[in-house]
This record gives sequence, C-alpha cells and structure tokens, in this order.
Amino acid sequence: MDTPANDLLDERSLSKLRWRCRRGLLENDLFIERFFGRHEATLTVRQAAGLEALMDLADNDLLDLLLRRRDPDGDLARPEVNEVLAQLREPPDQR
Repeated sequence: MDTPANDLLDERSLSKLRWRCRRGLLENDLFIERFFGRHEATLTVRQAAGLEALMDLADNDLLDLLLRRRDPDGDLARPEVNEVLAQLREPPDQR
C-alpha cells in the first residue's frame, strides 16, 4: 500500500531517517539536529524523501547547499528537496 506524501512519518521510519542522516562533518550534523529538533513531530513522507535525496550527497556538497554556496540543480532540484533545504537553512533561534 502506498503512503500518501503528506502523511506524517511513522516512528520507525523517523528513527531510520535519523540514523541515515548521521554525517561525517560536524557542521552538517548541527544543521540536521536543529532541523529534527524543530520539525520531527510534523515531518511528512514527502519531506523525508527530500531529506533522503540530500543525504545521498557527499558531506562537502551538502554543506555547500546548507551554507547557500550553491542551490540544488539537476535531479536534485525538486520541490520536496527545496522545501526541506529551506527548513534546514532556517537560522537558529535568537533567544
């Protein structure tokens, strides 16, 4: 059975995704941890697919996207990738 893209991610899928998102560069991990801290309770299947696509990148390529040194292009320039990338790029809370 196909899961609709806007359904929330179930606990098992979320756990697998968090594991998949572990990176070799601390800088990437900081962006990703902040993302999960803000969005994990509302993460959809569609957003998870966008995040998975980003996790297929090499660490330095991912960091370039996170730091706005470049934008997604080619196969990576998809709405779900751009949506998650915008969430990942959100600045830290200024409290």
